[in-house]
Amino acid sequence: MCLEIDGRKIGAGQPVYIVAEISANHNQKFDQAVELVKAAKKTGADAVKLQTFTPDTLTIESNRPEFRAGGGTLWDGKTLYNLYAEACTPWEWQPKLKEAAERLQLDFFSTAFDPTAVDFLEAMDVPVHKVASFEIVDIPLVEKMARTGKPLLISTGMASLGEIEEAVRAARGAGAAQIALLKCTSAYPAPPEQMNLRTIPHLARAFGVPAGLSDHTLGIAVPVAAVALGACIVEKHFTLSRSMPGPDSAFSLEPHEFKAMVEAIRAAEKALGEVHYGVSEREAASRVFRRSLFVVEDMKAGAVFTEENVRSIRPGHGLHPRHLPDVRGRRATRDIPAGTPLAWNMVG
Repeated sequence: MCLEIDGRKIGAGQPVYIVAEISANHNQKFDQAVELVKAAKKTGADAVKLQTFTPDTLTIESNRPEFRAGGGTLWDGKTLYNLYAEACTPWEWQPKLKEAAERLQLDFFSTAFDPTAVDFLEAMDVPVHKVASFEIVDIPLVEKMARTGKPLLISTGMASLGEIEEAVRAARGAGAAQIALLKCTSAYPAPPEQMNLRTIPHLARAFGVPAGLSDHTLGIAVPVAAVALGACIVEKHFTLSRSMPGPDSAFSLEPHEFKAMVEAIRAAEKALGEVHYGVSEREAASRVFRRSLFVVEDMKAGAVFTEENVRSIRPGHGLHPRHLPDVRGRRATRDIPAGTPLAWNMVG
């Protein structure tokens, strides 16, 4: 149950694939977009991701109330057209940013929001396609991405189990052999109590695919918890500084925070290990500090072992503590000074 992106296997037992989502955090400045790519490399990310759309491929220009953001979002009052104009990445930048990423040995891909964006990204030869959580219901778009034969990452966002099943079935029917599903809560920022990370292993079992997280929470705790639950992919928004204004800045990580997240994820995936009982290699030297039976008072030959003169204490050089009831009431075969680890040849 793995997929492969640019020669890199992603799935259970493989290193977590960490994606820095640049999104709109370039603030329409190409040099800033390049700096984001360079900064992402320094954090330890495996890939950088953009979003490929224009205002006209997402919506229409209208001042009607239906076309204004509302409901308590970061963007309340803005028209969708103006919001997407502010958030889009100029298409002419994207091949140049891909080259910059590849020079740094970073994977580069993007979320396509309409068929023309898929064609554009195919001309760039991106290694993987991404379906945004809001677009999971656009089955023709999902099928177009699937027909490329590239691996497909699908954010599940607000989707019901039935809607996810419909998208996965459509993708497979159109030829997608490699699919991963990303648990996503489509709130910006998303509160941790609404993340429902236990969905991640359920997605993997239900659809037989690698599962991961597209995260919009603040901080790094949620991605690390997701990895502990089996997330194979983590995608997180990335900015040079939240002090820079922008549509996504408020719920993005700064470079030092993203680096801390990468390091925490790498530690978490190492800590997961495998099912193991008994002494590990690093524990072997500590085994001596277990408890065992010691004579704690000077004893003469023939003296009776009692709770006063034999005890279960550290370190572990004597008989196993389980033998304490068997020893008490029996007699010493020789003189035994206090502090001697008890052995069977001392017990008569």
